[in-house]
Amino acid sequence: MAVLSSPLQYITSTPPVTRAWTAATVFCSGLYFWLAWRNNDDYTAPWLTLIPGSSLFYPWTLVTAGLVETSVIELLVTLLVVPASLRYMERLWGAIETAKFIVVNIAVSNVIAFAFNWIEFAVTRNADLFLYGMQYHGQMALQTAVLVAFTQVIPEHQVQVLGFIKARVKRLPMAYVTVSTVLCFIGLQCPYILIQFGWLVAWVWLRFYKKNVVDVVGGGPTYGDHSETFAFVHWFPPFIHTPITLLSNTAHGLATRFHLIPSAEADLESGGYAPVPGGARAEAERRRAMALKALDQRLASSQSPAPSGTVSDQSKAQAARQSSGSPSGKPAEEEGASVER
Repeated sequence: MAVLSSPLQYITSTPPVTRAWTAATVFCSGLYFWLAWRNNDDYTAPWLTLIPGSSLFYPWTLVTAGLVETSVIELLVTLLVVPASLRYMERLWGAIETAKFIVVNIAVSNVIAFAFNWIEFAVTRNADLFLYGMQYHGQMALQTAVLVAFTQVIPEHQVQVLGFIKARVKRLPMAYVTVSTVLCFIGLQCPYILIQFGWLVAWVWLRFYKKNVVDVVGGGPTYGDHSETFAFVHWFPPFIHTPITLLSNTAHGLATRFHLIPSAEADLESGGYAPVPGGARAEAERRRAMALKALDQRLASSQSPAPSGTVSDQSKAQAARQSSGSPSGKPAEEEGASVER
């Protein structure tokens, strides 16, 4: 009886949005499997999956396509990755913000894919391939989105991929996007291009639109994460930071001018911005990173050596990097705050 109660306890302890989304995924995927087996046709449900030439008549497929995995392997991967991730995020964000995160990521990624295919058709006039030869489905966009969310919350956490590859969480989204890019170049655009769209949509949502759980003291709610460590340029290698910075600043200026994004009235580093979800440890990591960056910039611009008898900037930077523990017994969060000051 104890063995049977364990899965039941796990299901009942799962937050409602995660439980409902997982159940809908299993149901819609099972329905697709049955229809494909009965009709012997993989494109048997244009009212359930996103086919660019048919979805004009079934607009709800922009969301329902995310509930359908068209192979058993895809369904198993989704059930292993997505419910556990959403379970964690829902306990951190709450049901409403988690539901918005899921729907926005799935729907907007599919809208971009839909428009992209119609642009390809307009250029090539190949309707058989770009309008009726591709069937967008599954939760690859959502898988990338939860990786982006984990990069925001626990960027320095180390995980093991496939049991033997160790990587930090902040490296996983771009690794997934790189795999998607390679697959798209060799002709597997559908559905792997959704990974790239999902990464971009998730970053924009978390950066500018997501309502924070903690409100600013004495004010209204805040939106997004405007910290420097979550900036767009940090997703790319240093040698292309200059063009990426120019492009992102131009896009941000236009979006602000046309009021497409909420205005950032407060900033995390100034103390008026609501802490990013994840607790004191994640907040300390962010503040420590900002302090290290400021110290490195001062070291690079400094020309005169430090006076004798004083602690050099190099020693301060080295002490700041020793983030785990301190000889004086101060917590890591207090060390990060003292370095920032």
